[in-house]
Amino acid sequence: MTRRNPRTTAKSQALQLPTHQPKPQLTPPTSLKMNLSSIRPAFRPVTSRIAQLSNNALQRSFAPTTRRTIRPTPATTTTTRSPFSTTARLLKRNRSAKNATDPRITAIRYHLTHPLTPRPLHFSRTRALRHWTIHRAWLLFLRKRRRAEELELERQYNSMRAACEHLRLLDNNGNRVSEAEAGGQGPDAGRLGVRGREVGRLYRAAMLKRGVWGSVPVEYARVQTDFPGREGWNHAWTRS
Repeated sequence: MTRRNPRTTAKSQALQLPTHQPKPQLTPPTSLKMNLSSIRPAFRPVTSRIAQLSNNALQRSFAPTTRRTIRPTPATTTTTRSPFSTTARLLKRNRSAKNATDPRITAIRYHLTHPLTPRPLHFSRTRALRHWTIHRAWLLFLRKRRRAEELELERQYNSMRAACEHLRLLDNNGNRVSEAEAGGQGPDAGRLGVRGREVGRLYRAAMLKRGVWGSVPVEYARVQTDFPGREGWNHAWTRS
């Protein structure tokens, strides 16, 4: 049997490392236990709901992709806009203004249709209609006069052509002959007819332009003056 030195034993006990001692469990009071037990069932459905959401998320992630159509909400489709003018609202609110005339319209009508308004400012539909009627009547008169002048010139030309044709078919005795005897028509206009120069002598003399282009034009037959005369034309054909 070995003997232990009391000094060594005390020293070894002093140098010995402290061992881990378990912490004493704290027991809550009875009142706290009762409170926790009363609210514990309220949190049980939350855990099950979280698990259900996680399962749904996994199913959507591994499920085949499908095309979803996003429908716009009513807030994005319908927008409320206030009107630019509030005149209609104000008139609708005022019950007495239903049958009343707007004073602005009355003022405009007064200044437009008043008989004492100056002529340039008297804008009326009848005045514009009168102006349009007179203008169209004037244009119609000009068109008729221009058409009458054209018809008169055409009549004069046809008369001169008929007179020249009559002269072309006359012989020396003043008798009318046929086209074959007269000649002067067709591709060879200078060709004489069967009867030769006996036919159309007056016509050829009328068609001669000898001395016409070298003479004084009829416009310069009157003496040139600085101012026109009092009478535009001497209808009596008297010498002045």
